[in-house]
Amino acid sequence: MTVRVLEVGGSHVTAASVLLAERRVVDRQRHTLDPAQDAHTIIGVLADAAKRLGPDPADRWAVAVPGPFDYAAGVSQHAGVGKFDGLRGVNLRVALAEAIPADPASFTFVNDADAFLLGEWLDGAAAGAARCVAITLGTGIGSAWLADGRIVADGPDVPPDGEIHFCAVDGANIEDLVSDRALIRAYRERTGTTVDGMRGLAALARGGDTAARQVVGDAFGVLGGLLTGWLHRFGAEVVVVGGSMTGAWDLIEPALGLDVPARPVTDTEHAALLGAAYAGAR
Repeated sequence: MTVRVLEVGGSHVTAASVLLAERRVVDRQRHTLDPAQDAHTIIGVLADAAKRLGPDPADRWAVAVPGPFDYAAGVSQHAGVGKFDGLRGVNLRVALAEAIPADPASFTFVNDADAFLLGEWLDGAAAGAARCVAITLGTGIGSAWLADGRIVADGPDVPPDGEIHFCAVDGANIEDLVSDRALIRAYRERTGTTVDGMRGLAALARGGDTAARQVVGDAFGVLGGLLTGWLHRFGAEVVVVGGSMTGAWDLIEPALGLDVPARPVTDTEHAALLGAAYAGAR
């Protein structure tokens, strides 16, 4: 079975066809996307990316998109999160179906972190695990929780809505402590110098900058403590870690101090495409 997939990120959309039985991603194409644009422009970019796959009107579609989003209805709930605010209230199921064109009923919308975890569970670093978790580290923190092949987004064993970014440590939201903006702020408070996010901080830390090492160690030590409690509660066998910050895994891993195997994934996009296709075929 072939599923057409759109993987929507903060600055791009990747379109691909996924041969699900073979676990193969083909015709993978990445396009620039400005999340600050209006709905008409964003939908136009998504639809153009979709059309480049040469789809058939009978095709099934899966769209991996970050929250907040009503995935069942296909309606964006983005507002005040610094991206896709122009899509708030827009029914992407209807809009994309008209623009491609396609059958509105052929669309499945899936959280991007959930898609990443599903892909790694199908054919990646979490393959064979009965209970596994994904953490994505970038401008913020994403998370997903899977048990026996199904995403778990509620209940006592996972954070609210399955999202670790809703959690707080000592009264502070975790993303106010661990995110690009938080790391920049923490380093500036220590040194008076502005650094280029985690990438710049990692370069300084590897070069022997004590303040940079302390900032990284403190931030990810806090995240590790928070994660450990949830991982134990969930009974996780493995954690897969994706996102732009995995380039600094040599610094992050020891700071996290997890006692559950944690495996960084460099090509999170491939996993998200595969996982979204799997969700779209069900």
